Amino acid sequence: MKKLLLATLAAAVAGLAAPAVRAAEPTIPVIVKDTTSFYWQIVLAGARKAGKDLGVKVPELGAQSESDINGQISILENAVAEHPAAIVIAPTQFQALGKPIDEAAKSVKIVGIDSSADSKAFTSFLTTDNEQGGRIACDGLAAVIKETYGKAEGEVAVINSLPGVGSLDARVKGFKEELAKYPGLKLVADKVADGQATTGLNIATDLITADPKLRGIFADNLIMAQGVGQAIAENKLGGKLLLVGFDSDDKTVGFLKNGVISALVVQDPFRMGYDGVKTALAASKGEKVAAFVDTGANLITKANMDSPRSMELLSPKVK
Repeated sequence: MKKLLLATLAAAVAGLAAPAVRAAEPTIPVIVKDTTSFYWQIVLAGARKAGKDLGVKVPELGAQSESDINGQISILENAVAEHPAAIVIAPTQFQALGKPIDEAAKSVKIVGIDSSADSKAFTSFLTTDNEQGGRIACDGLAAVIKETYGKAEGEVAVINSLPGVGSLDARVKGFKEELAKYPGLKLVADKVADGQATTGLNIATDLITADPKLRGIFADNLIMAQGVGQAIAENKLGGKLLLVGFDSDDKTVGFLKNGVISALVVQDPFRMGYDGVKTALAASKGEKVAAFVDTGANLITKANMDSPRSMELLSPKVK
Protein backbone atom coordinates (compact mmCIF):
# COMPACT_ATOMS: atom_id res chain seq x y z
CA MET A 1 0.00 0.00 0.00
CA LYS A 2 2.86 2.34 0.88
CA LYS A 3 4.55 1.64 -2.50
CA LEU A 4 1.27 2.35 -4.29
CA LEU A 5 0.87 5.68 -2.49
CA LEU A 6 4.44 6.69 -3.35
CA ALA A 7 3.94 5.78 -7.01
CA THR A 8 0.70 7.76 -7.14
CA LEU A 9 2.40 10.78 -5.52
CA ALA A 10 5.31 10.60 -7.99
CA ALA A 11 2.90 10.49 -10.94
CA ALA A 12 1.01 13.49 -9.58
CA VAL A 13 4.21 15.48 -9.15
CA ALA A 14 5.29 14.60 -12.71
CA GLY A 15 1.88 15.66 -13.98
CA LEU A 16 2.21 19.02 -12.24
CA ALA A 17 5.69 19.56 -13.66
CA ALA A 18 4.79 18.73 -17.28
CA PRO A 19 2.77 21.88 -18.07
CA ALA A 20 5.66 24.06 -16.86
CA VAL A 21 7.96 22.40 -19.40
CA ARG A 22 5.44 22.81 -22.21
CA ALA A 23 4.94 26.47 -21.30
CA ALA A 24 8.60 27.32 -22.09
CA GLU A 25 7.77 28.55 -25.59
CA PRO A 26 10.81 30.04 -27.37
CA THR A 27 10.56 33.56 -28.79
CA ILE A 28 11.98 34.37 -32.24
CA PRO A 29 11.24 37.94 -33.41
CA VAL A 30 11.09 38.52 -37.16
CA ILE A 31 12.23 42.00 -38.19
CA VAL A 32 11.26 43.02 -41.73
CA LYS A 33 12.00 46.21 -43.64
CA ASP A 34 8.46 47.55 -43.88
CA THR A 35 5.41 46.08 -42.13
CA THR A 36 3.01 47.96 -44.45
CA SER A 37 4.23 46.39 -47.72
CA PHE A 38 2.36 43.40 -49.17
CA TYR A 39 5.65 41.59 -49.83
CA TRP A 40 6.69 41.83 -46.19
CA GLN A 41 3.22 40.87 -45.03
CA ILE A 42 3.71 37.61 -46.95
CA VAL A 43 7.07 37.09 -45.25
CA LEU A 44 5.40 37.64 -41.87
CA ALA A 45 2.57 35.26 -42.80
CA GLY A 46 5.13 32.54 -43.46
CA ALA A 47 6.86 33.27 -40.16
CA ARG A 48 3.51 33.21 -38.37
CA LYS A 49 2.68 29.80 -39.84
CA ALA A 50 6.08 28.46 -38.77
CA GLY A 51 5.49 29.76 -35.26
CA LYS A 52 2.16 27.95 -35.11
CA ASP A 53 3.57 24.72 -36.53
CA LEU A 54 6.72 24.69 -34.39
CA GLY A 55 5.41 26.10 -31.11
CA VAL A 56 7.35 29.35 -31.31
CA LYS A 57 6.26 32.84 -30.29
CA VAL A 58 6.99 35.10 -33.30
CA PRO A 59 6.78 38.88 -32.64
CA GLU A 60 6.27 40.62 -35.99
CA LEU A 61 8.48 43.70 -36.06
CA GLY A 62 9.61 46.31 -38.57
CA ALA A 63 9.53 49.96 -39.53
CA GLN A 64 6.86 51.73 -41.59
CA SER A 65 9.19 52.32 -44.54
CA GLU A 66 12.17 50.55 -46.08
CA SER A 67 14.06 53.84 -45.91
CA ASP A 68 13.78 54.02 -42.08
CA ILE A 69 17.21 52.54 -41.41
CA ASN A 70 17.62 54.01 -37.91
CA GLY A 71 14.18 52.75 -36.98
CA GLN A 72 15.15 49.19 -37.86
CA ILE A 73 18.40 49.45 -35.91
CA SER A 74 16.44 50.52 -32.81
CA ILE A 75 13.98 47.65 -33.29
CA LEU A 76 16.89 45.18 -33.49
CA GLU A 77 18.51 46.56 -30.33
CA ASN A 78 15.21 46.38 -28.44
CA ALA A 79 14.61 42.82 -29.64
CA VAL A 80 18.06 41.72 -28.40
CA ALA A 81 17.33 43.28 -25.00
CA GLU A 82 14.36 40.91 -24.62
CA HIS A 83 16.74 37.88 -24.73
CA PRO A 84 14.95 35.85 -27.43
CA ALA A 85 16.00 32.37 -28.55
CA ALA A 86 17.11 33.81 -31.91
CA ILE A 87 16.30 36.69 -34.27
CA VAL A 88 15.34 36.71 -37.95
CA ILE A 89 16.03 39.98 -39.79
CA ALA A 90 15.85 41.41 -43.31
CA PRO A 91 18.41 44.26 -43.16
CA THR A 92 17.25 47.52 -44.71
CA GLN A 93 20.71 48.72 -45.75
CA PHE A 94 23.94 46.80 -46.33
CA GLN A 95 26.46 49.13 -44.68
CA ALA A 96 24.35 50.62 -41.91
CA LEU A 97 23.13 47.29 -40.48
CA GLY A 98 26.56 45.63 -40.44
CA LYS A 99 27.79 46.74 -37.01
CA PRO A 100 24.37 46.47 -35.28
CA ILE A 101 24.09 42.86 -36.48
CA ASP A 102 27.68 42.14 -35.37
CA GLU A 103 26.79 43.49 -31.93
CA ALA A 104 23.48 41.62 -31.73
CA ALA A 105 25.15 38.34 -32.68
CA LYS A 106 27.32 38.53 -29.55
CA SER A 107 24.15 37.81 -27.56
CA VAL A 108 21.86 35.80 -29.84
CA LYS A 109 21.81 33.77 -33.06
CA ILE A 110 20.97 35.97 -36.06
CA VAL A 111 19.36 34.54 -39.20
CA GLY A 112 19.24 36.87 -42.19
CA ILE A 113 16.56 36.84 -44.87
CA ASP A 114 16.09 38.63 -48.20
CA SER A 115 18.90 41.22 -48.07
CA SER A 116 22.40 40.92 -46.71
CA ALA A 117 24.38 43.28 -44.50
CA ASP A 118 28.06 44.10 -44.03
CA SER A 119 28.44 41.40 -41.40
CA LYS A 120 29.84 37.88 -41.15
CA ALA A 121 27.84 37.19 -38.01
CA PHE A 122 24.77 35.59 -39.62
CA THR A 123 24.29 32.00 -38.48
CA SER A 124 22.37 31.38 -41.69
CA PHE A 125 21.13 33.49 -44.58
CA LEU A 126 18.02 32.72 -46.65
CA THR A 127 17.32 34.72 -49.76
CA THR A 128 16.57 34.77 -53.41
CA ASP A 129 19.74 34.62 -55.48
CA ASN A 130 19.21 38.26 -56.43
CA GLU A 131 21.88 38.35 -59.10
CA GLN A 132 20.13 35.40 -60.73
CA GLY A 133 16.84 37.28 -60.31
CA GLY A 134 18.34 40.19 -62.23
CA ARG A 135 19.48 37.82 -64.98
CA ILE A 136 15.98 36.33 -65.16
CA ALA A 137 14.55 39.86 -65.48
CA CYS A 138 16.98 40.70 -68.30
CA ASP A 139 16.17 37.52 -70.21
CA GLY A 140 12.47 38.19 -69.71
CA LEU A 141 12.76 41.76 -70.97
CA ALA A 142 14.80 40.66 -74.00
CA ALA A 143 12.18 38.00 -74.79
CA VAL A 144 9.21 40.40 -74.72
CA ILE A 145 11.10 43.02 -76.77
CA LYS A 146 11.87 40.33 -79.38
CA GLU A 147 8.24 39.15 -79.33
CA THR A 148 6.96 42.71 -79.75
CA TYR A 149 9.51 44.19 -82.15
CA GLY A 150 10.88 41.12 -83.95
CA LYS A 151 14.39 41.40 -82.51
CA ALA A 152 15.94 41.79 -79.06
CA GLU A 153 17.22 45.26 -79.79
CA GLY A 154 16.61 48.84 -78.74
CA GLU A 155 17.12 51.14 -75.77
CA VAL A 156 16.39 50.01 -72.21
CA ALA A 157 16.60 51.51 -68.71
CA VAL A 158 17.00 50.34 -65.12
CA ILE A 159 15.37 51.98 -62.11
CA ASN A 160 16.77 50.98 -58.70
CA SER A 161 14.37 51.64 -55.82
CA LEU A 162 16.94 52.53 -53.13
CA PRO A 163 20.72 52.96 -53.05
CA GLY A 164 22.88 50.67 -50.94
CA VAL A 165 20.35 47.85 -50.49
CA GLY A 166 22.13 44.54 -51.00
CA SER A 167 19.29 42.69 -52.71
CA LEU A 168 18.49 45.57 -55.09
CA ASP A 169 22.11 46.20 -56.01
CA ALA A 170 22.53 42.49 -56.75
CA ARG A 171 19.49 42.48 -59.04
CA VAL A 172 20.81 45.43 -61.01
CA LYS A 173 24.25 43.81 -61.20
CA GLY A 174 22.77 40.57 -62.55
CA PHE A 175 20.63 42.47 -65.05
CA LYS A 176 23.57 44.46 -66.41
CA GLU A 177 25.83 41.42 -66.66
CA GLU A 178 23.16 39.44 -68.51
CA LEU A 179 22.58 42.36 -70.87
CA ALA A 180 25.95 41.56 -72.44
CA LYS A 181 24.27 38.53 -74.03
CA TYR A 182 22.09 40.87 -76.07
CA PRO A 183 24.30 43.17 -78.19
CA GLY A 184 21.20 44.74 -79.75
CA LEU A 185 20.00 46.07 -76.38
CA LYS A 186 21.56 49.32 -75.16
CA LEU A 187 21.31 50.53 -71.55
CA VAL A 188 20.68 54.27 -71.86
CA ALA A 189 19.54 55.11 -68.31
CA ASP A 190 20.51 53.74 -64.88
CA LYS A 191 18.41 55.61 -62.31
CA VAL A 192 18.20 55.39 -58.51
CA ALA A 193 15.04 56.42 -56.64
CA ASP A 194 14.25 56.96 -52.95
CA GLY A 195 11.99 53.99 -52.25
CA GLN A 196 8.78 55.85 -53.11
CA ALA A 197 6.37 54.80 -55.88
CA THR A 198 5.77 58.47 -56.76
CA THR A 199 9.47 58.91 -57.46
CA GLY A 200 9.40 55.87 -59.73
CA LEU A 201 6.43 57.38 -61.55
CA ASN A 202 8.26 60.69 -62.01
CA ILE A 203 11.52 59.08 -63.17
CA ALA A 204 9.67 56.91 -65.70
CA THR A 205 7.63 59.89 -66.93
CA ASP A 206 10.84 61.88 -67.47
CA LEU A 207 12.40 58.96 -69.38
CA ILE A 208 9.30 58.63 -71.58
CA THR A 209 9.37 62.36 -72.36
CA ALA A 210 13.11 62.50 -73.03
CA ASP A 211 13.45 59.28 -75.04
CA PRO A 212 10.54 58.20 -77.24
CA LYS A 213 12.73 55.35 -78.58
CA LEU A 214 12.91 53.67 -75.17
CA ARG A 215 11.62 50.10 -75.46
CA GLY A 216 12.11 48.53 -72.06
CA ILE A 217 12.49 49.21 -68.33
CA PHE A 218 13.54 46.98 -65.45
CA ALA A 219 12.09 48.12 -62.09
CA ASP A 220 13.96 46.25 -59.36
CA ASN A 221 11.32 45.97 -56.64
CA LEU A 222 7.58 46.08 -56.00
CA ILE A 223 7.40 49.79 -55.19
CA MET A 224 9.25 50.79 -58.36
CA ALA A 225 7.13 48.42 -60.45
CA GLN A 226 4.02 50.16 -59.08
CA GLY A 227 5.31 53.64 -59.92
CA VAL A 228 6.74 52.81 -63.34
CA GLY A 229 3.64 50.81 -64.22
CA GLN A 230 1.52 53.84 -63.35
CA ALA A 231 3.61 56.02 -65.69
CA ILE A 232 3.19 53.53 -68.54
CA ALA A 233 -0.55 53.30 -67.92
CA GLU A 234 -0.99 57.10 -67.79
CA ASN A 235 0.92 57.50 -71.06
CA LYS A 236 -1.00 54.63 -72.70
CA LEU A 237 2.22 52.82 -73.58
CA GLY A 238 1.24 49.33 -72.43
CA GLY A 239 2.57 46.79 -74.94
CA LYS A 240 4.93 49.40 -76.45
CA LEU A 241 7.20 50.39 -73.56
CA LEU A 242 7.84 46.99 -71.99
CA LEU A 243 8.26 46.72 -68.22
CA VAL A 244 9.64 43.87 -66.14
CA GLY A 245 9.13 44.32 -62.41
CA PHE A 246 10.19 42.46 -59.27
CA ASP A 247 7.68 41.03 -56.75
CA SER A 248 3.90 41.38 -56.91
CA ASP A 249 0.74 42.69 -55.30
CA ASP A 250 -2.83 43.29 -56.48
CA LYS A 251 -1.83 46.42 -58.39
CA THR A 252 1.08 44.91 -60.29
CA VAL A 253 -0.84 41.70 -61.00
CA GLY A 254 -3.60 43.91 -62.42
CA PHE A 255 -1.00 45.65 -64.60
CA LEU A 256 0.22 42.24 -65.76
CA LYS A 257 -3.30 41.18 -66.75
CA ASN A 258 -3.88 44.45 -68.62
CA GLY A 259 -0.57 44.39 -70.49
CA VAL A 260 0.93 47.41 -68.68
CA ILE A 261 3.58 45.13 -67.15
CA SER A 262 5.09 42.50 -69.44
CA ALA A 263 6.53 40.21 -66.75
CA LEU A 264 7.19 39.94 -63.02
CA VAL A 265 10.09 38.21 -61.34
CA VAL A 266 8.44 36.71 -58.27
CA GLN A 267 10.22 35.41 -55.19
CA ASP A 268 8.84 33.05 -52.54
CA PRO A 269 8.56 35.35 -49.50
CA PHE A 270 6.23 32.96 -47.64
CA ARG A 271 8.93 30.28 -47.71
CA MET A 272 11.52 32.89 -46.69
CA GLY A 273 9.53 33.76 -43.56
CA TYR A 274 8.64 30.15 -42.71
CA ASP A 275 12.11 28.71 -43.23
CA GLY A 276 13.69 31.72 -41.53
CA VAL A 277 11.91 30.89 -38.27
CA LYS A 278 12.48 27.15 -38.73
CA THR A 279 16.21 27.70 -39.26
CA ALA A 280 16.47 30.14 -36.35
CA LEU A 281 14.80 27.63 -34.02
CA ALA A 282 17.20 24.89 -35.09
CA ALA A 283 20.19 27.20 -34.62
CA SER A 284 18.98 28.22 -31.15
CA LYS A 285 19.06 24.54 -30.17
CA GLY A 286 22.63 24.18 -31.36
CA GLU A 287 21.70 22.20 -34.46
CA LYS A 288 23.77 22.55 -37.61
CA VAL A 289 22.08 24.74 -40.25
CA ALA A 290 23.00 25.70 -43.82
CA ALA A 291 25.01 28.90 -44.12
CA PHE A 292 23.11 29.91 -47.27
CA VAL A 293 19.71 28.88 -48.68
CA ASP A 294 18.42 30.03 -52.09
CA THR A 295 14.63 30.35 -51.86
CA GLY A 296 14.18 30.76 -55.64
CA ALA A 297 12.73 33.18 -58.22
CA ASN A 298 10.27 32.71 -61.09
CA LEU A 299 9.37 34.74 -64.20
CA ILE A 300 5.60 35.19 -64.47
CA THR A 301 4.01 36.52 -67.66
CA LYS A 302 0.44 36.94 -68.83
CA ALA A 303 0.80 33.60 -70.62
CA ASN A 304 1.67 31.58 -67.50
CA MET A 305 0.10 33.62 -64.71
CA ASP A 306 -2.84 31.20 -64.33
CA SER A 307 -0.67 28.12 -63.80
CA PRO A 308 -0.95 26.49 -60.36
CA ARG A 309 2.58 27.51 -59.32
CA SER A 310 2.09 31.10 -60.51
CA MET A 311 -1.21 31.35 -58.65
CA GLU A 312 0.46 30.06 -55.48
CA LEU A 313 3.14 32.75 -55.74
CA LEU A 314 0.86 35.61 -56.83
CA SER A 315 -1.94 34.91 -54.34
CA PRO A 316 -0.37 33.60 -51.11
CA LYS A 317 -2.48 33.29 -48.01
CA VAL A 318 -1.52 36.28 -45.89
CA LYS A 319 -4.12 35.95 -43.14
